Amino acid sequence: MHFTRTFSTTNTSQRIAVKLNANGERSVMQKHPWVFSDSIIKTNKDPQTGDLAIIFGKNKNKIIGFGLFDLASPIRIKMIHHGDPIAIDATFFNQKIAEAFSKRSSLLKTNTNSYRLLFGENDGFPGLIADVYATVLVVKIYSEIWLNYLQNILESLISTSNCKTVVIRLSRSLEQSKAHDLKDGEVVYGVLEKEVVQFVEHGVQFSANVIHGHKTGYFLDHRLNRKQVGAWSRGKTVLDVFSYAGGFSVHALANQAKEVTSLDISKQALEMAVANGKLNTYSGKHKTIAGDAFAAMKQLIKDKTTFDVVVIDPPSFAKQQSEIDLAKKKYAQLATLGLELTAPNGLLVLASCSSRILAQTFFDINAQVLRESNRNYKVILKTEHDTDHPVGFPEGAYLKCGYYRIEK
Repeated sequence: MHFTRTFSTTNTSQRIAVKLNANGERSVMQKHPWVFSDSIIKTNKDPQTGDLAIIFGKNKNKIIGFGLFDLASPIRIKMIHHGDPIAIDATFFNQKIAEAFSKRSSLLKTNTNSYRLLFGENDGFPGLIADVYATVLVVKIYSEIWLNYLQNILESLISTSNCKTVVIRLSRSLEQSKAHDLKDGEVVYGVLEKEVVQFVEHGVQFSANVIHGHKTGYFLDHRLNRKQVGAWSRGKTVLDVFSYAGGFSVHALANQAKEVTSLDISKQALEMAVANGKLNTYSGKHKTIAGDAFAAMKQLIKDKTTFDVVVIDPPSFAKQQSEIDLAKKKYAQLATLGLELTAPNGLLVLASCSSRILAQTFFDINAQVLRESNRNYKVILKTEHDTDHPVGFPEGAYLKCGYYRIEK
């Protein structure tokens, strides 16, 4: 395996014995992946970021798990193993990656060659994401804890995914870090001929800019919902709000929707949506609106425009606890606007990716808006995470989507 660089870091990790308070120990025993700084009672020496935390329980001083110290985060220890002692080595990571890959096996039997291979904490890799686009693997690192283990992990990911190229993406905080010499968008294995990589999602062609795109280049999590919307869009007019690179729009076009309107604040994103559409054969019309979603939707209502299918998939509105109440108001607003834009017997699809807004809360907000309108509706479907985004702990669940048939 020939990497185009060596992975040098300023870290030399050590093993640190850790004792936790009752809350912290209970959390570890329940296999939660986070240990907060205020749960730590004692360590046998001063830890550094990347050091291996060996957590001892009160009962017979028995080891109850292993984690990695992250001094840059209030989540001071990020757990990588719960239970009895085990060697944290290449074999350990190989096994975890093999387990993650096996969870994706049903998805990979479909006409799809893009998937999330590692989903952070949910697959036992807190602060690490690995997405596959055809033969290109994009690894996004959010924490310095992985720097000492990167070589082993990348080797295992390459052999598991059979990828030919690896691109490293870094979080903003990691870009500023002096603990490594990696660069965001760096190709560390193989050759990347074009930064825009083409891939297939349930038979529909897409592309992702793996060097400069958001996150790893594309949002894979809504794959199943995009397929579903596509299947229900044949011969219909469709509005895709917060369309980004046109995920829902392109599935609708590829399934022969009559007319699709992609709405996003970013002109660049809309250009990607149009380009992604053109990777497929379609007979419908693809229109775009560049502007603030709330203002643009109000203008469409003013113009008395309606659509057979309306999809509203906003970015996270509640990244902090303090934003929850405002987020709820925004979801209610979007449901109200979406309802006005949905034609009789049309389909309204409402989604949320805010982990702090629980699925039941989100569906309750939608139900209240729909009940208070003078329109009859039926709940057709409620979905959550796709196969390659498994939920391993409560906070790991963030995606929810409701499908509502507006009957008159």
